[in-house]
Amino acid sequence: MAKTILIVDDSASLRQVVRIALEGAGYEVLEAGDGVQGLAQLQAAPRVHLIISDVNMPNMDGITFLKNIKQLPNYKFTPVIMLTTESGDEMKQEGRAAGAKAWVVKPFQPQQLLAAVAKLVLP
Repeated sequence: MAKTILIVDDSASLRQVVRIALEGAGYEVLEAGDGVQGLAQLQAAPRVHLIISDVNMPNMDGITFLKNIKQLPNYKFTPVIMLTTESGDEMKQEGRAAGAKAWVVKPFQPQQLLAAVAKLVLP
């Protein structure tokens, strides 16, 4: 059974690039345009194995989204990769403190993202 990954980013074109890379590697993909939609997807989905989230989004930013995920009993231990233009140490520390397991800076190579995903999603 394929593992399911939720992509949360306000850029439709970026979600498409990530979707193509992930589906090419055999993952099932769900999408959301911001943290509010991401939480709705998590509540509607039977199981999400990994979340990839941007930091800067309208309605609910990625750090707030991450903090909300960690409050959900079914997703408390679900790994989250932050995929963002933010590369500052302070923002990375805030992300890690909120529960992010990896930080990938845009622009990125799909192989770089797939390597991070493979480390966090057990077969």
